[in-house]
Order: sequence, then C-alpha cells, then structure tokens
Amino acid sequence: MLSSTLRSNVKRSITARSIGSSIGAIRTKVSLPDLDWDFGALEPHISSQINELHYTKHHATYVAGYNQAIEQHAEAKAKGEVKKTIELQKLINFHGGGYTNHCLFWKNLTPEKQGGGEPPTDDSEFAKRIIEQYGSLDNLKTITNAKLAGIQGSGWAFIVKNKENGGSLDVVTTANQDTVTGPLVPLVAIDAWEHAYYLQYQNVKVDYFKAIWNVINWKEAEKRYLVN
Repeated sequence: MLSSTLRSNVKRSITARSIGSSIGAIRTKVSLPDLDWDFGALEPHISSQINELHYTKHHATYVAGYNQAIEQHAEAKAKGEVKKTIELQKLINFHGGGYTNHCLFWKNLTPEKQGGGEPPTDDSEFAKRIIEQYGSLDNLKTITNAKLAGIQGSGWAFIVKNKENGGSLDVVTTANQDTVTGPLVPLVAIDAWEHAYYLQYQNVKVDYFKAIWNVINWKEAEKRYLVN
C-alpha cells in the first residue's frame, strides 16, 4: 500500500459542490485511486520507476485535466457558449478516458506473490468461457498481444465481456485514451502508451506485452465478468 504521505502529495480529493446558484450545475471532481500495492511490487515485470511516474505524473495529469475541463464546461454551458462547450467536450473525453482507463489498469494488476498471473479456477464460469471461445488462456493472451502490437501510436487493448452477444469475450483496441462503453464491460485493460513501458523495455514493446501477463489479476477480471 502507498504511504499516507505519498497519497497526500499526489491525490486529489473527491468533492461535489454547486458552482453557483446562477449556474445551477453540479461539479464533481475525481481523484487518484489508492493502489493495492507499492510501486516496486510488480518487479521485475514492471519497474518501480515506471509505476511511480505512471501513477504520480501521467495518471495525475488526467485527473487534473478532467477536473479542470468539467468545471470550465459547466461554466461555458451556463453562459450559453456553445462553441466552447464543444471544444471542452474533447478534453473531457480525453482526460476522462485517461482517468477511467488507468483506474481499470491499476486494479487489474497485482504482484506475483499475491496471485498475479494465476489463471482463473478451472471450474469457474469465467474459465469455461475462455476455453469455450479461445481453447486456452494462452491463446487468449496471444491474440491480445497481437492486437496490442498492431496499435499504431498510443492506445489500449481490452478484454471485454460483450453483453449484447451473450456475454462473449472479445478483444478490442482503442486509440489514445478512448475507452470502452455501452455493452462492452472491460475485464482487463492493458496500456500500450510508451510511458507504460519505455523506461524498462525501450523500443521492444512486445516484451512488455509478454511480461505484463505475469502480474495480471485474473481474480479481478473474473469478478468483473460475474457481476456485470
């Protein structure tokens, strides 16, 4: 767990308040989530330095950017500034997606000594679905890695539950900080931005894609599969 001192330095408090009786809108700020492990807990697969920078700099930037954008959007909307609300919506989508994707990302990682990389229980509904569709968990990983390698520039790969297709497991990718919505329930989110791997793996990002499976929290993925 992160120390209370570190959390106080990087975490933004969650608040909700009226931005003025004349505006009549509610502004809700988001915050960095608490991590379930220390920065170095995912080594050797993901370095402490990467996790610290990723969390305290990159994720924190999305938090700040989203909070600022929704405040400005509420004010512009109250003033009837249509053009500005449209421009700000792009920032809300980008920073909001970055915030949401990273919250998913941290939660679906866990140290090896705490079960990272351990596959779902063989007789579970989730495991049976994987075998039914993909033949094996390794095959699902291979397909996901191929999708990750095919991302041009920055983006994400998600293993999702498709609620409109009988709960099938699909692998989808998004560009930049776009996230999955609607009938697609994210079970595993993998960051393919350079900041997630470059300090350790440099230009060989495929090695990062292979290594990250050693710290994937399949119990968390299964929980998301069963409750959604």
